[in-house]
Amino acid sequence: MSTTTLIPCCSSANIISSSRQTTTTIRVCSVLGRNKNAPLLPPLNPKDPFLSKLASIAAVTPPERLLNRPADLDTPPYLDLFDSPTLMATPASVERSVSYNEHRPRRPPPDLPSLLLHGRIVYLGMPLVPAVTELIIAELMYLQWMDPKEPIYLYINSTGTTRDDGESVGMETEGFAIYDAMMQLKNEIHTVGVGAAIGHACLLLAAGAKGKRLMMPHAKAMIQQPRVPSSGLMTGSDVIIRAKEVIINKDTLVGLLAKHTENSVETVTQVMRRPFYMDSTTAKEFGVIDKILWRGQEKIMADAAPPEAWDKNAGIKSLDAM
Repeated sequence: MSTTTLIPCCSSANIISSSRQTTTTIRVCSVLGRNKNAPLLPPLNPKDPFLSKLASIAAVTPPERLLNRPADLDTPPYLDLFDSPTLMATPASVERSVSYNEHRPRRPPPDLPSLLLHGRIVYLGMPLVPAVTELIIAELMYLQWMDPKEPIYLYINSTGTTRDDGESVGMETEGFAIYDAMMQLKNEIHTVGVGAAIGHACLLLAAGAKGKRLMMPHAKAMIQQPRVPSSGLMTGSDVIIRAKEVIINKDTLVGLLAKHTENSVETVTQVMRRPFYMDSTTAKEFGVIDKILWRGQEKIMADAAPPEAWDKNAGIKSLDAM
């Protein structure tokens, strides 16, 4: 039977043998020069480079030289014994380089549109100006490149090429550009109307995949004629050219709306003479959307009588009839 015991003291290792058992006692010099009556210390870890180096120096250096050292507040104790000491990282460096929570991202999270894009969601929440058109088309093309078979979800809350007060902010070609991109994609596009879908934004809402055009219960849709941009100091001839272009854009918009809503061109032209506002129920009846996003209330809304029926049953006549 053989056992090994580590006992700190000031002399070198001694080996004691007996006839009944062999006991190997290793007496390791203490770096602090403690005497034989000093308390027992934990065993020396041979894989610790700092303690190993310190023990080797203490074995050949008198304890007085190690104990009677000049106080240097700028240098940690005993680091000057090494030829090229390497300090640990400062707390600030550790905090920057090591994550204390493995679930915390090591880099700042991306912006919100990028996070939505990761879920194949494209959110159109601004009027159709060139910068918005560029972003929407780029996101649609990127999602097709990522997977041409998975659907794309286009959420729409936009006033189209105008502001809410009717002032033009972009050319009609901005809406047509996004529409053409949607038609060229291989993916099935699910459109969802949230807030407002006015003008060309209403066209984009109606241009979704058949049966996948949705709308929030309190969202609004509106179709209107394209507007002539501010003419400023343009000549009369230039104003006429602009007006002709607006008429061409109007005819194109009417044809596309008639195609996707399955109404006649005459019907769409008639309702577009003035701004035609639609709530979710009217938009579904007109063919802009296929379903209202009620949570379990589709049957209740389907069974509810329209306002005209309530008025008729109550004996109330409309102003048009009067």
